Parts: sequence; structure tokens; C-alpha cells
Amino acid sequence: MDPIYYTVRAINGDYADLITDDGLGHSITMFLLPEGTTVGSRLKLENFQWELV
Repeated sequence: MDPIYYTVRAINGDYADLITDDGLGHSITMFLLPEGTTVGSRLKLENFQWELV
């Protein structure tokens, strides 16, 4: 599985609104994201693992 890169657009309570480099939106619970994720963070999803970039 190729990595997918996201940028955090907003945090709404327990959910983060993400956007891919291709412009696709995604919403995910903060519980699944790495500690320290904030608005503007760059994230990589690879093999079902999130990583701050």
C-alpha cells in the first residue's frame, strides 16, 4: 500500500478534518492520530499506521 499524505484542516471536538494532497477530504477520530497532531500538521498513512511528518 502506497503512503497517503494528509494535512489537518480543522479539529472539531474529537474529530480531525483532513485533506489529501489530491484534494480529497477525510474525517477521523483524534484517538487514532499520533499525539501532538494539531491544525496544519502533515500526516502520512501507510500500512494502516499514522505518522507525523
